[in-house]
Amino acid sequence: MFVTAHLSDNHLDGGDRADERTARVMRYLEGLATPVDAILVTGDISDHGTVEEYRRAAELFKTETPLFTCPGNHDKRGPFREGLLGQAPDESPVNVAHTVGDVTFVMADSSIPGKPDGQFDDETMAWLDSVLADGDGPAFIAFHHPPVPLGLPLVDAMRQYGEDKLAEVLSRHPRVVALLCGHVHTAASTTFAGVPLRSAPSVGSSILFPWEENGLRHWSEGGPIDYDLPPSLLFHVLHDDGRLTTHQRVVP
Repeated sequence: MFVTAHLSDNHLDGGDRADERTARVMRYLEGLATPVDAILVTGDISDHGTVEEYRRAAELFKTETPLFTCPGNHDKRGPFREGLLGQAPDESPVNVAHTVGDVTFVMADSSIPGKPDGQFDDETMAWLDSVLADGDGPAFIAFHHPPVPLGLPLVDAMRQYGEDKLAEVLSRHPRVVALLCGHVHTAASTTFAGVPLRSAPSVGSSILFPWEENGLRHWSEGGPIDYDLPPSLLFHVLHDDGRLTTHQRVVP
């Protein structure tokens, strides 16, 4: 059994609230009786994309457990590389693959600089195809923007487009266990191109469903966001027979 903790959308903004919520989730993970095998953070780590926000993220994410990240639409590639990854800043897609045991985590950049929606560019798509061809163990592909609508009008308008190319790549690589994303600010489970798709809830805030909007604080674009619900995360359990189970845990 291989267990991955999956969190997303911290939106660290230099304020105490976002810091505390991220620290709370990390303390919870550090206090587990049995450590998870890996931790993933699927984008919107920073709210404004500043080097200082990423340096704070690097402090909060310190752990002995392998922890892997990818950018979201609030993130900026140069500062992300410099403040979080300790690399020279540049504007190329932040694509990195990691292996833990026999499990590969493909952390792909679905962001489009300056835009809220997402799409894998040709460079990322070719890299993704190449990485998946290099091995036959189980693989997870993690990115920020879901490639299908999930019934949430605000985020559905900002989803990942050009998804037919991603479906083509997946058709060539049956080793992919699941697609893991963020951006949605709620836990969601569906499929894409016959592959399980799991959306992590946001550490920073929660989106309300259209059928439960009730006058809580709203984004300027008109989307309903609840800032009072506690943070939560997902646990993905990869069983020895290749089956995947996903659990959600609220961190009060």
